[in-house]
Amino acid sequence: MRGLSVTETCFAIPGDIDSPTGGYGYDRRLLTMLPSFGVNVRHLELPGTYPAPSQGDLAATVDTLNSAPPNSTLLIDGLAYGAMPSSVIEKINRRIIALVHHPLALETGLSERRRAELEASERAALALADKVVVTSPATQRILEADYGVAKDRVTVALPGTDPALRATGTGTPLQLLCVGTVTPRKAYDVLIEALLPLKHLDWRVNIAGALDRDRETVAALNAQIAAAKLEDRVSLPGVVVPATLDRFYESTDLFVMPSRFEGYGMALAEAMARGLPIICSTGGAAAETVPDGAALKVPPGDVAALTKALESALTDKRLRVRLADASWEHGRSLPTWNETARRVAAAILDIPT
Repeated sequence: MRGLSVTETCFAIPGDIDSPTGGYGYDRRLLTMLPSFGVNVRHLELPGTYPAPSQGDLAATVDTLNSAPPNSTLLIDGLAYGAMPSSVIEKINRRIIALVHHPLALETGLSERRRAELEASERAALALADKVVVTSPATQRILEADYGVAKDRVTVALPGTDPALRATGTGTPLQLLCVGTVTPRKAYDVLIEALLPLKHLDWRVNIAGALDRDRETVAALNAQIAAAKLEDRVSLPGVVVPATLDRFYESTDLFVMPSRFEGYGMALAEAMARGLPIICSTGGAAAETVPDGAALKVPPGDVAALTKALESALTDKRLRVRLADASWEHGRSLPTWNETARRVAAAILDIPT
């Protein structure tokens, strides 16, 4: 598009870069590692109100993006980019690469009106991007089919995974682990409902994830747990420090991700890096992130199917061992963060991958 040579890249990210989500974790890794692949990158902080910016936030966004050097590339996180009106983007005379973790309109709990607004906004925004980086082939297919983004404009850069020791588990009671912010999309309400018929089995659940992103959902989940009289079996520790999360993974017997949709599912990859048996939904990219042999997969939102899968895994140790072995084997082949950064750098530098 604008015919400008690349001398610097500015990575525009809305809100607090230290937010404990997979998307922000991905962004932090790129900021750290892109320089190793020939990309001089600096962070631009956009307003934290995205994807629902005020007019003042949009004006601030224009000012921030235009503060980038005239000959720089803008890498813009999709949480903000997909919600930017065309009138804002057209004021930015820079080369733009959009980073899409997953389409904004596919977030759970949106009204139909809001979903349609976000879909139209993101479609228009993506049409103005020079390139698009996505975190899974599934997201690439969605953008191609539903957003009109040509395949040759898209680079797939799977999230990396750090090497880890194989988990040993606990065994009695069986420890279940979920990792992810408590929001409607993560479907923890479906998990609690699915566990109700399995009270006679000896299990405990840790749901490790931020509790401040959707307080209404957190309150409803706590009420659901209390009504089911599961307070002594289900724990919501919130965001935990890395050492505590490592201990959770180490002591886990079964990893569960009931999400309604995932753009990739970084926690699934982390579970496989530790060789954990997995139960997950087939929502979004999750069905492809985990191979069939490593997980019992259920349709998103299907309580009965999730109950059946949980019962099978909780009562059949040999099944858990088979799933764990396949998980560990696949975990050895997961991409590293070096590979992630290399692919994003190639997109920035116009190097074929």
